[in-house]
Amino acid sequence: MTTPFPFTAVVGQDDLRLALLLNAVSPAVGGVLVRGEKGTAKSTAVRALSVLLPAVDVVAGCRFSCDPAAPDPACPDGPHEPGAFESRPARMVELPVGASEDRLVGALDIERALAEGVKAFEPGLLADAHRGILYVDEVNLLHDHLVDLLLDAAAMGASYVEREGVSVRHAAKFLLVGTMNPEEGELRPQLLDRFGLTVEVAASREPDQRVEVVRRRLAHDDDPAGFAARWVDEEAAVRQRIVAARALLPSVRLGDGALRQIAATCAAFEVDGMRADIVMARTATALAAWAGRTDVLAEDVRQAALLALPHRRRRNPFDAPGLDEDRLDRTLEEFSGESEDDDPDPDGPGGGGGQPAPDDGAPQGGDTGARPEAGEDGEPQASGGGSGEQAPTRAAEPFRTKVLTVPGIGAGAAGRRSRARTEHGRTTGARRPRGALTKLHLAATVQAAAPHQRARGRSGPGLVVRRDDLRQATREGREGNLVLFLVDASGSMAARQRMGAVKGAVLSLLLDAYQRRDKVGLVTFRGAAADVALPPTSSVDAAAARLESLPTGGRTPLAAGLLKAHDVLRVERLRDPARRALMVVVTDGRATGGPEPVALAGRAARLFAAGGVASVVVDCESGPVRLGLAGQLAGELGGTAVTLDELRADSIAGLVKDVQRRAA
Repeated sequence: MTTPFPFTAVVGQDDLRLALLLNAVSPAVGGVLVRGEKGTAKSTAVRALSVLLPAVDVVAGCRFSCDPAAPDPACPDGPHEPGAFESRPARMVELPVGASEDRLVGALDIERALAEGVKAFEPGLLADAHRGILYVDEVNLLHDHLVDLLLDAAAMGASYVEREGVSVRHAAKFLLVGTMNPEEGELRPQLLDRFGLTVEVAASREPDQRVEVVRRRLAHDDDPAGFAARWVDEEAAVRQRIVAARALLPSVRLGDGALRQIAATCAAFEVDGMRADIVMARTATALAAWAGRTDVLAEDVRQAALLALPHRRRRNPFDAPGLDEDRLDRTLEEFSGESEDDDPDPDGPGGGGGQPAPDDGAPQGGDTGARPEAGEDGEPQASGGGSGEQAPTRAAEPFRTKVLTVPGIGAGAAGRRSRARTEHGRTTGARRPRGALTKLHLAATVQAAAPHQRARGRSGPGLVVRRDDLRQATREGREGNLVLFLVDASGSMAARQRMGAVKGAVLSLLLDAYQRRDKVGLVTFRGAAADVALPPTSSVDAAAARLESLPTGGRTPLAAGLLKAHDVLRVERLRDPARRALMVVVTDGRATGGPEPVALAGRAARLFAAGGVASVVVDCESGPVRLGLAGQLAGELGGTAVTLDELRADSIAGLVKDVQRRAA
């Protein structure tokens, strides 16, 4: 058994440690989401917390950790007789990103259920995590269907497994802790709101503190048991403080003044719904208990707001998390009339909003087919890569776009864009199971078993079912795709108003990709070459940041851009062959620079048509005279062309049908 890194030995990260401790004091706070760059002790701190949690009493032999004082009447292992119980450490259960549904919720033996009427159930991770911690590393990469199951369990405090009328229910109340690196993509808003608190972590920039981090990490790696022994007293003190705070929690008084401050703060920051108010109230109460007080102070409300509100203010993935602390202080001061009237000792034990005590000893030329390119002032641009470069233009306001899909039926990762064969969705047929049966097609199973009942000696009402009678339901749902943006940043696109509209359109498509759970990539071309501004990633906000700083100017190496995009898709096809691609080319269709630029661009475009890559050309040409070059490019790609105005959801009916028809 490995010895975990001691919780009290973690250097710095005060907000992270406080958020975890508050949930240990009051699990009703609702869990913690830890966001931050890699290598910042996120997982280390979470794993260390489980050692500090008090032991739990469970019914002896119960696989679902029922509380002997109030056993679950619907427990699959019940009913439980009073008396026999055992004490064990609180569990921390890790949910792998690639876990199956059966691994999470448990597996029901369908064959025995149909033939014998027996609920033979193997518990999953939700049962293991009951009355403990459920930890999801890289929670933002969790598949949608597992996210839905987590949402249901977190909301109801129970897990349900249902297969064709046969169901099992068990209690599943757990402390949900997730860690994530925002560079790899954001969370769905529904799951984001389920986390009570959120913490942003980053590595310290103080050399002394970084030295201490390395020193402690090396000491632990060299002798885990010996290092842990040095922190036994500190760990015991924190464990005792958690027990004391839990005992004090029911006595903490949340006055009307503090409640008004909480309500005013949530209203001032325009958070959705009422969950934020409830979480803030519970957090402020836990802060007071952790500080050893029975009254909630304004400083508790302030700290609760800093932990409970930042992730609830985001309206889209491009909004930066965080709170305006000056605005927070003004709001608290405005409603401070009755918030501190009952506090006898603001500097009492653990004062200062319940922050944990600092660590002991820790430092804190040819056929162009186009007019000469013009810059913002209408003058021709120079041909050099950096010559004629203009400052980045801000994007116009994003809008709701038409749905662009990849034709056919895929089998990629779950998402919301294109049709796919999935484990979830509407049933379209049945087949023999390959491996474990996950979704029973009841009618097909009965139809397969019925002709053999006499030969199998059936004499009673029960259906004699054998393994080879079982049929797996085939289902159709939606998948996420790789949406690769190829953006023309040349001088012909450089007019400020025009480029702002172009960036606004790409930003709108990025927001759509976020909502549909796509991966995105960004390739740009200008001057003499093309660049991969962002390799394919799940982080659409990273793509938005690259787009915002995109410079413009120079010639239009369209062929180079197409070839660079082709290379990116080729590599991604090797990495993730099941994920289909949709290429979105944002250009006016011009091609300049080098010998025969238009012919070269045509040959490059036909590579995509030959490979069956679905594509859409967003035509950015403007002005009274239009050459229609973007439409020609779309024809060579085997895709469709759409103007910026037609990209909006409230125009050009039938755009998706055009994409599918041309790519078929």
